[in-house]
Amino acid sequence: MNTMTKMTKFVCIVLICMGVVPLFGVGSEYTTEESTLELRVPGMTETFTIALCPGATIETETGPVEIPSLYVLTTELTWDLYDIYVYKLDEPEEDTKADAISRPSKPYVPPDRGFGHDGYPAIGMTRHAAQGFCEWLSLKSGLEVRLPSADEWSYLASPDASDEPLDKIAWFADNAEHTTHPVSKKQPNRFGLFDMQGNAAEWVMTDTRKPIAYGGSYRDDAESCTVQSSQKEVSAWNQSDPQIPKSKWWLADCSWVGFRFVIDAKSVDPRTLEELMHVADETD
Repeated sequence: MNTMTKMTKFVCIVLICMGVVPLFGVGSEYTTEESTLELRVPGMTETFTIALCPGATIETETGPVEIPSLYVLTTELTWDLYDIYVYKLDEPEEDTKADAISRPSKPYVPPDRGFGHDGYPAIGMTRHAAQGFCEWLSLKSGLEVRLPSADEWSYLASPDASDEPLDKIAWFADNAEHTTHPVSKKQPNRFGLFDMQGNAAEWVMTDTRKPIAYGGSYRDDAESCTVQSSQKEVSAWNQSDPQIPKSKWWLADCSWVGFRFVIDAKSVDPRTLEELMHVADETD
C-alpha cells in the first residue's frame, strides 16, 4: 500500500466516523477499498480484516429496527486469532502477574476436531467464551468489539438480487464433505462478508435464555442453511463434558458453531484504527 493510498484510506475513515460520508447506498455493492481494513493488534503478528457495512432500517416481526453502521469481521473468527486468546500467546512467558482477563480452560479434546487449524473457523466454544474473546480483543485493541444482535446478523447476511446459488457462497451438507473449510474460499456477499451461511453457524446476542447460533453450518442441508436459519443450544451439545458443572467455555459435542464480531462505527476513534492498520511491505 503506497503512502497516498494509506492517506486516502485514513481520511475516509475520519470522515465516516464523523458522519460526513453517507453510508447508505443504492444497489448491491457496498464494499470498497476504503471500507475494508486490515488491522493488527499491537504486539501480535496475526491480522484480521473488517468491512464497513452501512446502517439501515429493517422490518422485523416486531416492527422496524434501526441497524447502525458497523465494522464487521469479514470472515468467521479463525483459530489463528482465537488461539492467542485461549493459550495466552499475547503474554510474555516470564510474566508472572495474575491474568486479569478471563480466559477459557484449555480444551481436553483437539478443539479443531481434526478438520484443520490455520485459516479454519474456530469452533466448539460457548457463547460465553465468544463474548470473553470480544472483551479481550476490546482491551487489546481499544475498539468496542462485541457479538452482533440477531437483527444485525440477519441484516448483514440478507440477500440481494445478485446473490449466487448456495453452493457458490456456502459450505453446507451437499458440498462440505462433513467438515469445516478454510474461511473466504467461497464468494462474499454484497458487504464483502464470507461464509455468512454455512461452514460454521455463528453466535448472536439475544434476550432468550438459551444461546442461539445463526446461518447454518457444514452439516446442514440447504433448507437449514439460510439467513433465517437458527438453532438454540441444547444439552446434547455438551453431553459428554466430564466437568461438573459443565464447562462454560467449551461445547464437547458441538463441532459446528463459531462466531464473528462487530464494532459500532460511531464508537471508533479513527486514530485508533489508523494505529491498528496493518502496513503491507511495499514489495508485497
